[in-house]
Amino acid sequence: MQHNTTLSVNINKIATLRNSRGGNNPDVLKAATDIERFGADGITVHPRPDERHIRYQDVRDLKKIIHTEFNIEGNCREQKFIDLVLETKPNQVTLVPDELGQLTSDHGWDTIKHKDYLKETIRIFQQAGIRVSIFVDPVIEMVEGAAATGTDRIELYTEAYARNFPVNRESAIAPYKAATQKARELGLGINAGHDLDLHNLAYLKEQIPWLDEVSIGHALICDALYLGLENVIQLYKRQLKTS
Repeated sequence: MQHNTTLSVNINKIATLRNSRGGNNPDVLKAATDIERFGADGITVHPRPDERHIRYQDVRDLKKIIHTEFNIEGNCREQKFIDLVLETKPNQVTLVPDELGQLTSDHGWDTIKHKDYLKETIRIFQQAGIRVSIFVDPVIEMVEGAAATGTDRIELYTEAYARNFPVNRESAIAPYKAATQKARELGLGINAGHDLDLHNLAYLKEQIPWLDEVSIGHALICDALYLGLENVIQLYKRQLKTS
């Protein structure tokens, strides 16, 4: 039986582009509703304290208009983040062990070292009716530790898979297959994200067919820019033609 894997689109980069010029172009809210209309299964945002891309008010506004799944990811060691999630009550919160000012997420939780903290934090969100996923590296011990925290899902950090995929796809996927098999045994849902793109995504799904969700932002927005570029240039040229 085929397992349905959903696509959640991370719209942080759209907000980055907006913020670079001020104003509201591109419109993050319109982009989110259009992305849903184009077939995405969900919207992901990752607000950070400096609001360099998604702003906290964006999250509040998005909650009112999103009809698919809403996933908020971020650093739960920031009380402001916890408060925002509890206020907006998304379908899912993904807990990421970022440091203050970190450019992008680059590692999973040490679920053994931070077990007690994660258990307490996860319980807070679950009591509010929010499904919880935690960022985890493809290490069996970390997956086992995740299960002990009471989380609903893990999100496998796939940067190493993406980096090694062009060199040797079999070795690149191996630790992820082992980690997800252990996660299934332990009853955990399985998400994946980071550096997934049009080159490596199909193989990931083929080798790990029981994935519940992938979250993709940077590569998808880059592809949208390039794959739509020819059409946009022609549209502008059309405006310059004399009748």
